[in-house]
Amino acid sequence: MEMSKKPNILFISCDQLRWDCLGFNDRYPVRTPNLDLFASESTCFDQAYTPLPTCSPARQALLCGQRPERFGALWNYDQGIPVGHIADDAYSWARSLTDAGYRNSWVGAWHVHPTLTPLDYGYQEFISSGDLASYQRKAHPELSFRKGFFGEVSPYPVEDSPTHRCAAEVIRIIDESGEGPWHVQMNFSEPHLPCRPSEPFASMYGSGDVPEWASFNDPFEGKPYIHRQMLLSWETDKLTWDDFRETVRLYYAWITQIDDAVGRVLRHLEERGLAEDTVVIFTADHGDMCGDRHMMDKHYVMYDEVTHVPLVVRYPRLGNAGRRCPAMVTNMLDIVPTILELAGCTVPSGLDGISLMPYLTGERVDSLRRYALVTYNGQQFGLFTQRMIRDDNWKYVWNPCDTDELYDMRNDPHELHNLSADPAYADVLAGLRRDLLRELTAVDDYTIKSGWLRDQLAKNRKV
Repeated sequence: MEMSKKPNILFISCDQLRWDCLGFNDRYPVRTPNLDLFASESTCFDQAYTPLPTCSPARQALLCGQRPERFGALWNYDQGIPVGHIADDAYSWARSLTDAGYRNSWVGAWHVHPTLTPLDYGYQEFISSGDLASYQRKAHPELSFRKGFFGEVSPYPVEDSPTHRCAAEVIRIIDESGEGPWHVQMNFSEPHLPCRPSEPFASMYGSGDVPEWASFNDPFEGKPYIHRQMLLSWETDKLTWDDFRETVRLYYAWITQIDDAVGRVLRHLEERGLAEDTVVIFTADHGDMCGDRHMMDKHYVMYDEVTHVPLVVRYPRLGNAGRRCPAMVTNMLDIVPTILELAGCTVPSGLDGISLMPYLTGERVDSLRRYALVTYNGQQFGLFTQRMIRDDNWKYVWNPCDTDELYDMRNDPHELHNLSADPAYADVLAGLRRDLLRELTAVDDYTIKSGWLRDQLAKNRKV
């Protein structure tokens, strides 16, 4: 597509934001008026999946456009278990944008490398999440947080909160960028637990505004043992919905506070006359169990609560307002060639994503790939390999050392009934295993380099 002017690029990402906790997706009563309006002006990808539902690997995948296993980013590098991470000389699409005349800025959450920063990968300015959080502590040294992972109401004014300091810094950078083109990463650390929303957002939801998660009482019948073990590891096995309700209420409020911060930036683009020439992307690295199925955080499971993510793209010059795209996409991988194409840059070989431009222009509505592929390798409580494929009808999760999972996503969207041991679905299961093997082979995944593991899929060697 020929464009006379390179668009500005605003990339907005949240940490642990569930797809079903945005108002425009009409699942749970979370109030996101600014994002709802934004979505109505955009293309919403309703089947976007993270490449790996853990922070650092997903963020590294975005930085270079390759699956995290390719460079050893198997889990978060700050959990005490040695792990690989992206090299300082690895491909970064920010460098391609620099060569094309863009000024690149990164505001907020990084969590990509233990020592290097965005400045080492093609960005000219970096304001960290630590910088944003320290603002409120310095402005109000008499205040402090008192509770842990289950969250609390923040004692700090919202104007000094990390969400709104993030918005203020992004607005400053936009104003200082002149005629552009510019690319700004607006990376929220929120709504990652512990949820600590400020007023007035903390009081927006009462206990009656927070319905029980649809899969809260999952009995885990016929499912991997590790799912039940997670309740023991987090000591949540005896907690009731009443115990979780306050945490979920704070999660809702955290999201509404993010919505307000995003709204400030989007309105500023309008006021400056920049909205027409700016690509705005909104997504998340992964989701959050947040008490669903009595679980916390996001580990050792492939439920949609943690793998299914929002992905919304607005660029008025494409005329893409109001589209809902059902295609299977991988957010952190597919957005890379898309941005490069929009910026008029060469898309290098070796990327694992596909450009979303045919969907944004309306050229295609059907899926360019059959499956979303999601991987997992372990985290806080030890290593555990999982590989998942998902299409319109089925989700198959390969757990090499535990029971596999098969879900009929049309008739069982909350993934309560594992059909992997049901003889009636043996042919479906065998076909999905063959397809998973092809998907893993295509991306040179380390699991199928083991003869034992490859045979497990190829020869259907599972109990």
